Amino acid sequence: MTNKAQFIAGLAVGVMAAALGALLVYFSSGNPLKFASYDLLFAMRPIIKPTEALIIYIDEDSHTALNQSFTETWDRNLHAKLLDRLTAAGAKTVVFDIHFSGAGRDPQATTNFARAIKSHGRVVLGADVARPMGVQGVVMKRIMPPFEALSAAAADIGSVELDASHDLVVRKHLRAHPDDLVPALSHAAAGLSKPLVHSAEERWINYYGPPGVIPHVNYARALEAPPEIFKDKTVFIGARLLTKFAAERKDEFKSPYSLWLKENTFTSGVEIQATQYLNHLRGDWLRRSDAEWWIAALIGLCAGAGLIRLRPWMAAGTAIVAALALVVGSYFLFRDVQMWFPWLIPVAVQLPLALTLAVVYQSFRLYMDNKLLEQSLSRHLSPARAKQMLRQRDLLQPGAEKQLLSIMFTDIADFTKLSEGMDSGELAKLMNHYFEEAISCVYETDGFLVKLIGDALFAIWNAPLGQPDHHERVFRSALLLKQRVTEFRGPNGVVLRTRIGIHTGTADVGNFGSTKRFDYTAIGENVNLASRLEGLNKHLGTQILASSGAQAPVAGKFHFRCVGRFRLKGFDKAIEVHELLAEPTEAQKIFAEALEHFTRRNFDAAETGFFRVLKLQPDDGPSRFYLAQLQQLRTNPPPPVWNGEIELHEK
Repeated sequence: MTNKAQFIAGLAVGVMAAALGALLVYFSSGNPLKFASYDLLFAMRPIIKPTEALIIYIDEDSHTALNQSFTETWDRNLHAKLLDRLTAAGAKTVVFDIHFSGAGRDPQATTNFARAIKSHGRVVLGADVARPMGVQGVVMKRIMPPFEALSAAAADIGSVELDASHDLVVRKHLRAHPDDLVPALSHAAAGLSKPLVHSAEERWINYYGPPGVIPHVNYARALEAPPEIFKDKTVFIGARLLTKFAAERKDEFKSPYSLWLKENTFTSGVEIQATQYLNHLRGDWLRRSDAEWWIAALIGLCAGAGLIRLRPWMAAGTAIVAALALVVGSYFLFRDVQMWFPWLIPVAVQLPLALTLAVVYQSFRLYMDNKLLEQSLSRHLSPARAKQMLRQRDLLQPGAEKQLLSIMFTDIADFTKLSEGMDSGELAKLMNHYFEEAISCVYETDGFLVKLIGDALFAIWNAPLGQPDHHERVFRSALLLKQRVTEFRGPNGVVLRTRIGIHTGTADVGNFGSTKRFDYTAIGENVNLASRLEGLNKHLGTQILASSGAQAPVAGKFHFRCVGRFRLKGFDKAIEVHELLAEPTEAQKIFAEALEHFTRRNFDAAETGFFRVLKLQPDDGPSRFYLAQLQQLRTNPPPPVWNGEIELHEK
């Protein structure tokens, strides 16, 4: 598959991952992943222990110790007593996360409490929020401030409402707006310590640790605690489990730490108010970028376009590294810049999606490449051998090495003359039929068909896969060729007589194509020698000739006769040549004796011997060849050092 196809596929995967990430960031359907991204960041960060605030809890022990009812509001004289103590201790600000409605059971106690509030001068009281159903089903927002006398004495009042998600985790500050009837309780408290700018920006709570991380003491002990623990502190007072008064048991929420804490997984509303106050005071609340959906889209696009270019294992490794980088980057952004990013969307959705699609694409691409390679291999090997080659991918890599080979060349005698008078369609049909038979002879002996050259066939053994018996395989293939196609009779009685040359020697062999298109071949002088041996058949009138290098290792397994020593065109040294025979004959012995006389210059005896062979085998080509050579040698005698070799000047 082309680089263009890969680019288009990468772009498509990138657009899909980008679109999905952007949609999950932008719409509420991605909230579970967004919220989990926020929550898990706190698990990575060490606990921070703030010292600017202290919480006084109204808890069960305080109810018992101070003899206060679990079903009614507390005696406001106790609040006045506690507030006087905090004033004397130098508490900077006191915040009641309690809604004080009405004059109470004891109006005098309310008066005492109002005096204590006025005396301190920096007390913030909680206002409750009701949301009754309005006209046409519209939910209205109604603020219920504290009792008028208490409100008048307080420095400010603030809403005790918290913005809890559907999973009961409070993650966001209530948005402050100038048109709000009252600010959030934490915002009102912080406003007494530093000027605050009203902003409609979305602020996220920066929790400092699990429940209880802010210093705290219960109500009963606070009445007797050393005054120095309150000095210069902002003191929040509220129920640990309760909001308005003890019987309701509603003011508890989950925090990001609730995901992994086994005990004390709920955080009281007053602690969340104190945390929000500290965020305002320190200016370390968390923010989100307005461009984060663009960032998610860019991550998805890069992931899709990048991973699809890599191999599956490399793509998986890259995706893991990218995911770790996103987690680490998001953590440092959270810790150092007070900004959080919904990193789980790219880590848990976009990267896995891009990786999955990349692996699917690469698997499909690999499948197609294997199919193309298998088709390429099928030109050279039998199906079983081709599959064996596919399992050894290193053999398919481009490159060459020197290797001992058994090499075979074939050619059709007088093919040009035969094909001149044939119609193109008939010629194609004839050759297709011929090569089906010829190639099957190579495949049956697990030979490697290097190529078809016109009407010629070039095959090797012992490569690309080793074959210890390659010497024997090449001759078995030659005998099959002789039986099936050396005198192949095609349609209309056309006879195709095949000549074969065999040699064993070292050659440069390897894939001279690419990793996708297999073009395995062999080159070198030994390959050329096998081709010359095939051509020598034309001069000797033989069908299968082999060099002594090919014949010697299998001399005892097949029948051969030596047909002499020849110096072939393009080669300086003479080689001994043997003819492969189907079976031994009486004429074979006579020919050997005649050839020996020829080598020893006993030309008359040699001539007699060759004529004797022709009487037994009138069509014996080598005997006719030597009789012709004898006539030339009588006219032009050989040099004194001649040892019977014959030099050929033609292929």
